[in-house]
Amino acid sequence: MSPINYQELAEKIKCWSKELGFSDLGISNIDLSAHESMLERWLANGYHGNMDYMARHGLMRARPAELVPGTIRVISVRLDYLPHNAKFASILKDKNKAYISRYALGRDYHKLMRKRLQQLGKKIVEHCSDFNCRPFVDSAPVMERPLAEKAGLGWAGKHTLLINKEAGSWFFLGELFVDIPLPISRNEYSESAIKAIETQTKTNDCGTCVACIKICPTKAIVEPYTVDARRCISYFTIESPDAIPIELRPLMGNRIYGCDDCQLICPWNKYAKLSLADDFQARNNLDDISLLELFAWSEEYFLNTLQGSPIRRIGFQSWLRNIAVALGNAPYSDVIVTALTEKRPDASDLVVEHINWALVQQSDKKMLSEKVAAEQAKNHRLTLRLIRSVEKGLPRDA
Repeated sequence: MSPINYQELAEKIKCWSKELGFSDLGISNIDLSAHESMLERWLANGYHGNMDYMARHGLMRARPAELVPGTIRVISVRLDYLPHNAKFASILKDKNKAYISRYALGRDYHKLMRKRLQQLGKKIVEHCSDFNCRPFVDSAPVMERPLAEKAGLGWAGKHTLLINKEAGSWFFLGELFVDIPLPISRNEYSESAIKAIETQTKTNDCGTCVACIKICPTKAIVEPYTVDARRCISYFTIESPDAIPIELRPLMGNRIYGCDDCQLICPWNKYAKLSLADDFQARNNLDDISLLELFAWSEEYFLNTLQGSPIRRIGFQSWLRNIAVALGNAPYSDVIVTALTEKRPDASDLVVEHINWALVQQSDKKMLSEKVAAEQAKNHRLTLRLIRSVEKGLPRDA
């Protein structure tokens, strides 16, 4: 057999990725040693919260060859997910509506991307029989953003999400670990990643901008490039099964599943690409639905309606917990008080705790004092600023 031309194979892989619907692809080596100390500090500070698997896997996250022996390259892919009618501002503005992170409005991306990565692996096998690969989409201890930086897909912004100058940050990442010496991708992003390692200084197109840090409702971005998950709305509405910290509940507003604020305020997202996949368009009216309608769902209806949705994995109790808090944050309504009160007898202890909190908030609003009014206005100030920014800068998505 003639030797494999890996340069030609890499070009074919890029073409196949486009055919499979990926938005971009890059190839990196597996050296993440420069990120190990950062990972250790993050874990030592407890910023991972109760995501015990983060600490349990330790530095394996920064060592791909320990996760999959034989790995010498990682193929990173990007898949855009911004829906055609995002309605960011209009839903955030209406406190009786439910705001769901826009990545979760449609089909669960994990299975979709994993299937496409498996198909990409099969195409490579047809041209390179002595080949092994393993796909990952948030399914194992993988440092996907540093790998994507090295692969030239973008740079990790101060909110820690990957940004691309031509595509913003509304995209998913996935990886294919491979055991063949494909040529490494070279462009401005990969060169910047190399320079950052060599000089121990971050230089990228975030520049002096700190908009994402300032807009975060709960101040979860504790310093540039560092997020304390314990304060992040996405963490405590999705990842954590525990009670939401009392001091953070008023800051959630109507966000019942995740939060997009740091991406919405990012200037680079005016270049974000709309998703070409029908899978990521809104289903079940989740992009424009009332809190009360969602709170009335039974567990059976929740499970059946959200079949194939990423939301389903948080479970019904966390779903009710999140909505109860949002109802507490909504303007006073007799209908809301009735719904909360009627749900309480059959609810779990976790949900009852949040219902009781919400009822107190509604009661306070009914007898609105100047102090309470001022506090509520303060909690909503950042969101109003964000809404104005979206309406002005992203009219297509407002």
